[in-house]
Parts: sequence; C-alpha cells; structure tokens
Amino acid sequence: MTLKELCEARYSCRHYTSAPLEQEKLEYIKECARLAPSAKNIQPWKFKLVTDKPTLDKVCACYALDWLRTAPAIVICMENREEAWTREADGKNHADIDVAIATEHLCLAAAEQGLGSCWICNFNVEKLKKTVALPAGFEPAALIPLGYAADTVTTKHRKPTEEVWL
Repeated sequence: MTLKELCEARYSCRHYTSAPLEQEKLEYIKECARLAPSAKNIQPWKFKLVTDKPTLDKVCACYALDWLRTAPAIVICMENREEAWTREADGKNHADIDVAIATEHLCLAAAEQGLGSCWICNFNVEKLKKTVALPAGFEPAALIPLGYAADTVTTKHRKPTEEVWL
C-alpha cells in the first residue's frame, strides 16, 4: 500500500466491533508513534493505551457521545508544554504540533494494520485528569479510539487540490 492509498483509506471511524486487538498490532502502532519527528527532537509526548473496562468507562465518561463506548481500546495522547520547544521569534510553543504529528503516525499505523481510529479533541480534560492516572506535567491533547471498524465510509469529502495549495 502506498502512502497515498493509506491516507485515502484512513477515516474517522465512529463504531467498532467487539473483536479483540492483537498485541503485535498494538506494539507496531506504538512503535510508529514513537518514531515520529518533533521540534528539536524533544519528543514532548506520552501515550496511555487503555484497554481495561474500568478505565475505558472513565475515559468514555469524559466524552459526550456514546459511540466511543464501542472502542475496545483508547489511546490518551498527552503533551508536555514545559518540555516542548518554543520558537524564540514569537513564543510559539510546539507541544501541540509535536503531539499531533505523533498522533497521526499512530492513526496511519492503525489504518495500515486494518484498524479504525478517530481523533477526539472535544472531551472534558479536567474530568479525565481527575479520574484517570496521568503523568505529572502532561496535558491530555486527544483521545484516539482503536478497533476493528463496524462502519464504513462511502464518501470522504476533501477540498480540491487547487483550494488548498497556493
């Protein structure tokens, strides 16, 4: 599969089967996220793979829509703004960019392994921090459910090339 084919295949999956995830696929996904580049190679991220039912329930309680409960695994993607590189010229902290790069590596690796994923950024961060043990100094940036897709996407709207490339 070419990178373009992989990008075309990946979509925001919002319903998963109950099939268990193979450990070797999870390890492959972890390694792909670990290999992502970051500003000045600081790698200001951590990931927490949640597969146990009690913790999955806590994570799902931080998100308003029920479809998340169908995912057999959820990755909590975290950033450390204190560790991340900050551009001197304007003070732009790159933690969000760095964790986004690694998170997309994770999502593309999941797609390559035949798994669905979806970026979730609209969740109750404070509730998550109070109910799930997270490392000190790290803020949750995104939740990524993982699993075998129980839905399909027939159309995936993308703007034409001439609208996004100047």
